[in-house]
This record gives sequence, structure tokens and C-alpha cells, in this order.
Amino acid sequence: MTARIRVVSYNIHSFKDDPHALAAVVADLAPDVLVVQEGARRFRWRQKNAALADRLRMVVGGGGLWSLGNLVLTTLRVRVLETRDVRFPLVPGHHMRGAVFATCAVPGAQFVVTGSHLSTDAAVRPTQAAAWRAEMRGYELPVIAAGDLNAEPADPTWAAVADGLRIAGTAPTHPASGPRRAIDGVFVDKRIEVSRFQVVSSEATLRASDHLPIAVDLVIPD
Repeated sequence: MTARIRVVSYNIHSFKDDPHALAAVVADLAPDVLVVQEGARRFRWRQKNAALADRLRMVVGGGGLWSLGNLVLTTLRVRVLETRDVRFPLVPGHHMRGAVFATCAVPGAQFVVTGSHLSTDAAVRPTQAAAWRAEMRGYELPVIAAGDLNAEPADPTWAAVADGLRIAGTAPTHPASGPRRAIDGVFVDKRIEVSRFQVVSSEATLRASDHLPIAVDLVIPD
């Protein structure tokens, strides 16, 4: 058996933009799993992330404060079996960074989805990327990794995350008003088939965030 799912990765710019446009973008994409960067991570973070999920007609699968604003939202088609938050080693003078992991099941397959938002500092990013990839290796299930890498594909950061995985595709995602930099990425286990990769640009995405969302359609083996 196999399962077909749609995963969307989206940096939502810390709720700074038009929430109605954000809801419209996500509704149009209709993901089974939404991996969010820059979700709520401070005061009233649970309520804020729950309100986001409600607006998007999804549920919170995992993440928030303990994963440093990384968040997994799902539809009711997806059962979240287990979640885990990871924090990368703190580098003095830099923001704390981390990742969320969610073990999920849909009819026909199980998989792990993980999301992260890496440092803007080129000296720090590859180490964080390697730490993230090392955490993924602890799972036997197929892994889907999505995040804002703050680096383009030629940067060592991408190679560190992609080690042993397949890059689903690349295209500029930032800034949304005139994308020039491919700094957001989705990486999948080589057992997973990527049937479609798209970076979505529309009138609504210009108002929803400073990043464009990535949507991938995947076929996951049993």
C-alpha cells in the first residue's frame, strides 16, 4: 500500500501580515500537513498557535515554544502518534534555534515530518543543519523535512540537511514581493516519491507573508 499526501512548508513571518490572506493561501493549497516557521513561541504561544490552526481549519500536531516557533499543523485525515521538540546548542550572541518532529499516520502509511528554521549566520547554519539531520537518523520511518534554511542551495547548509535525503525541488521563495532567493526547502526520504513540487505565488501570498509557500505532493510507501 501507499499513501498520497500534500505537505506545505511556510514561514508565516511571526503573524505580522494579513491573517485573512494567509488563511486563503492555505485553504487554496489544502495541505494534509502544514509545516510552519515563525509560529508563536512566547507569551500565550499555545493560544496563538491554536487560534492559527482554527483559522486555517487544521489542528496543532506539535511544536511551539519548545521547538522555538516551529510548528506542525494537520488535517483530521492525519493522526499524530508522537511529537518531539529539539533545541540546537546555543551559540552565544545568536538566537536559540530548534526543530519539531511529529510521527504521523494516514491510511496506508506512517511517516515522520520535521520542521526547522536555521540561523542567518553562515558560520552557525551548517552545524545546526547537521544536528537537525542527525536527529532525523533516529527514525526508521520515512522522513519529510521542511524549513527555512536562510541559505540557498549552493550553501553547505543544504548539503548537510540533504545528506541521504532527496531535495524535493528548488525555486526562489523570498521575498514574496519579488522572490530572488531559494532559502526554503523540503527534503524527503529516498523511499518517498515526489509527484509535484511548486512554489506558490498569487495576489494573496503577497499579503500573507514575506515568504512564498512550498507545496509538495508525495507518495509514501507502507
